[in-house]
Amino acid sequence: MPPLFNPRLIHPPTGDPALFVPFSFKKRALIFDLGDLSTLSPRDLLKITHVFVTHTHMDHFIGFDQLLRILLGREKTLHLFGPAGFLANVEGKLAGYTWNLVENYENPLHLVATEVLPDRLKRRRYDCRNRFFPEAAEPETRSDRLLDEPAFYVETAILEHDIACLGFAVKEHYHINIRKDTLIELSLPAGPWLYEFKQALYDDVPPESLISVPGNAPNEHRQFRLGELADNLAIMTPGQKFAYITDVSYDEPNISRMVKLAEKADHLFIEASFLEKDREHAGQKRHLTARQAGMIAALAGVGRFSLFHFSPRYEGQYDQLQSEALAAYREFC
Repeated sequence: MPPLFNPRLIHPPTGDPALFVPFSFKKRALIFDLGDLSTLSPRDLLKITHVFVTHTHMDHFIGFDQLLRILLGREKTLHLFGPAGFLANVEGKLAGYTWNLVENYENPLHLVATEVLPDRLKRRRYDCRNRFFPEAAEPETRSDRLLDEPAFYVETAILEHDIACLGFAVKEHYHINIRKDTLIELSLPAGPWLYEFKQALYDDVPPESLISVPGNAPNEHRQFRLGELADNLAIMTPGQKFAYITDVSYDEPNISRMVKLAEKADHLFIEASFLEKDREHAGQKRHLTARQAGMIAALAGVGRFSLFHFSPRYEGQYDQLQSEALAAYREFC
């Protein structure tokens, strides 16, 4: 069975950073960074429920306007997370438009933005029908977990890019695999109902609850007890983990935080803006070299890694960046 989510970078390595994370069998997605979103369809954008922004440099935040435009007029709550100064950045974006007609929308959009500070979280709500006027901030106790749901959680680390810059990791609490042979034996089809079945297990729904399964004929359904299906179909295994890190300085505090955040990830998405021969320039720009990225991946013990955010100076030399990172990964593993 496919994993719960399927992360993918939406641009080639020199494009704006953005990691799109659609869910299997569910019209929902997360996104990490809001650079240029033109490669995503309106259908993809409408799936997004939570946005995690590393920092608000233009190439990481310019897509906010495009996402906002697509969501206007829809009954939806969009959650956004970012580093110090994030609420002011969101409000600056919203203040750039005139909202005299939005209170008449039949389906109001709600924004809930959270600013991640070293000692606390600061959350504020903006409602379409109130012309996105900011409500009073709601301070909360600081937690590394920004989102914690029955199936998975999202955690963060505050990194340094000459400004605060967030790194993120997503981890399933556990993964539910489906016995394909038993599906065939019971003449049960694959399909979206399996996601609902898994979600019921994550939510600790009582085992005597009934699950509706499509039959072989049109409009035919069969009823099964959740506990019966779990005993026959479900295999629990350690959950999938992936991490997303970009725009960071290469120094001891950052290295330690990155390694901890990405520890044992199945997949690490990590920037590699420069080759090691340009290490001094990378340091001035507060970015990683490909060798540094490969070393961090090795120290974190990740299963695999993908590089992105290459400097345009390396157009046509992507293989050198990949080779340099892979060599460092093998050296430090």
